[in-house]
Amino acid sequence: MSEDRDTRSGPSLRQVPDGDNMVRLVCPDCGFVQYDNPKIVVGAVATWEGRILLCRRAIDPRSGYWTLPAGYLELNETAPEGAAREAWEEARARLDISALLAVYNIPRISQVQLIYRAVLVSADVSAGPESAAVGLFDWDGIPWDELAFPSVRWALHHWREVQDEPVFAPRGNPPGEVGDYE
Repeated sequence: MSEDRDTRSGPSLRQVPDGDNMVRLVCPDCGFVQYDNPKIVVGAVATWEGRILLCRRAIDPRSGYWTLPAGYLELNETAPEGAAREAWEEARARLDISALLAVYNIPRISQVQLIYRAVLVSADVSAGPESAAVGLFDWDGIPWDELAFPSVRWALHHWREVQDEPVFAPRGNPPGEVGDYE
């Protein structure tokens, strides 16, 4: 991304810019406003013959815990493309994404998570650089006490609710839940 402005001094004052109603970082020299917006995370509940793909994290936060293949959306990619890319990066998995499963809001860490329902193109999966291991789990074999984040549990339960439904409304945070660790 190119900008026609001097960014050497950078935003340094916290103030409400003209025409805004939120405190932002504003450069006192050039007036540039730095918008610090939520991050978008994309991922998928991906299955193969009824088994669910999970990745054991090899990085912090929550290294050693199991998660869905997911990560930050990159510039210039669609959300489904990002979910497919993350599955490849973390589990060397190729996906056929069918629908948006859920939108989760995690205000504590300023995230919006878009989780898709997907089917693996094949069961040939292996750990990528951010995963210590990957596995395909039957519902009863999911390591529930070792899941990395509350939203992983939510997504798994939401997937189970709609797994046989061809059309459904995307789910959201369970009532009263904001993604805090238990």
